[in-house]
Amino acid sequence: MYKAIKLTVFATLVTSVTSCGFMNHIEERSAQINHQEDTILQLSKEKRELKYEISKLKTEIAALETKNQYLSVQLKESMGEKPARKIASVAPVYDTGDMVKFDVYKWTPEQMLAVAKKEFSLKNFEKSAQFFDTYKHQFPTKKMDDQFLFQAGVAAFESGNHYDWAITNFEKLVEAYPTSEFYRGSKLWMALANLKIGNEDKFFSAAEEFRKKYRNTPEWKILSSHYEKIVQRHKKN
Repeated sequence: MYKAIKLTVFATLVTSVTSCGFMNHIEERSAQINHQEDTILQLSKEKRELKYEISKLKTEIAALETKNQYLSVQLKESMGEKPARKIASVAPVYDTGDMVKFDVYKWTPEQMLAVAKKEFSLKNFEKSAQFFDTYKHQFPTKKMDDQFLFQAGVAAFESGNHYDWAITNFEKLVEAYPTSEFYRGSKLWMALANLKIGNEDKFFSAAEEFRKKYRNTPEWKILSSHYEKIVQRHKKN
């Protein structure tokens, strides 16, 4: 009996000691795992920050390259350098004068885009529109993304001379890039361009779409003011 009690007590003590050791082991492993997780999280954060910095640097490099291309073109033009003449495959006609002179200068696609975007940023919309449009005609196989089409459309509209170009660019963007961040803006500019050339039916159609689908958007606020004016004018007539 006495031996049995001693054995039971001993077994309990052994189990207790073993349990404490096991718990200590678990706590140590838990601490190690937590430390590893903290390290991984920190490394992940640093990796994200590095990726952001790399992306930022790539953007800055691209901007510098564009600026360099533009300055090279400007220098070339200011020095009166005229490379061997090249007959353009398509020669757009401009009412305000040909600012591109594609049949005189050997414009590369990169140079043309550099000038188009630079003039756009300077709000020289006529020149920007001409460079965008000539680029489209001379390099039709080059990819023209949604930003290209949007800037080309806005430049054409703001020039006050090429509403048809604007409509063409915006129509292509809306058709090819339905998820673009410029999608709704393109519909707005296209509606205004149609209004400018007297296509009031197309303008009303676009305005109705905005009124039903995008009523709480900045675009509708712009369209609605024109919409109400036209409605009032028609009522007077």
